[in-house]
Amino acid sequence: MEVLVFKTSVDTEQHIEQLAPVLNSLIQPPSWNFDLEDVDRILRVESDQDIANNLVLALTEKGFLCVELA
Repeated sequence: MEVLVFKTSVDTEQHIEQLAPVLNSLIQPPSWNFDLEDVDRILRVESDQDIANNLVLALTEKGFLCVELA
């Protein structure tokens, strides 16, 4: 299992609720969380698949910034 970390522009619980169905469909089993207290609004994902590009694309299509951090 790998932990992927992304900087996002998600900044409210309503945004998280909006994105939950998208994230749950991409990440199986669903294992993700946002840290809205962090200045970079971090999204952490646990996955054994290479889904970084799909996550960035999905959040971008919903109007959010999403950049994978090294």
